[in-house]
Amino acid sequence: MESLLLRRSIVLETREGQVEIVDEPTYSFGSADNLRKYGTEIRLDNAHLNSVHGVRADGKWSAVFGASGGCSGVHQHSAIEVDRHLYLAVGDQVVCLDLATGSREWSRRVDPATCFGVYWDCAHEALISHGELQISRLSLTGEEIWSATGADTFSEGFRCLASGIEVIDFNQSVYLFDYRSGARLASP
Repeated sequence: MESLLLRRSIVLETREGQVEIVDEPTYSFGSADNLRKYGTEIRLDNAHLNSVHGVRADGKWSAVFGASGGCSGVHQHSAIEVDRHLYLAVGDQVVCLDLATGSREWSRRVDPATCFGVYWDCAHEALISHGELQISRLSLTGEEIWSATGADTFSEGFRCLASGIEVIDFNQSVYLFDYRSGARLASP
């Protein structure tokens, strides 16, 4: 698994053009004194915001999202494009945006603590959330298909394999979850 050292921003090449995602830890919702301005501000919950990520789509639109839960930063698995939609991990949530308009189609709390990243497995047509405490499969419309937990935090590895979703917890225990059901399989 990639080191959890976080970058301040990433750029994704999408069918709708370049999309930049920026970690905004000092952003203050409603303030005129922010370093960067966004067309839309969206608080994903009413609790204290521990994670704030800005999104800019090739000069077409921009939005900033804030969520509670554990602090998440921006890295290569913070967002993915599937069928002209952007799926973005922010705090304990996954947000789905229409890439053409920037409108939020849905958001969902996917972990009791933090969402480390979102993944798309083409072979299984599976949208997967890698959370600190649970792994979840979501439909493209935001419904939870299943979720699975382990004995400790899922902080030591994550891979989408042909045989299942492999996750390693803090104690180095290896889990393999079935794409369809979320059932734990025998590890490879």
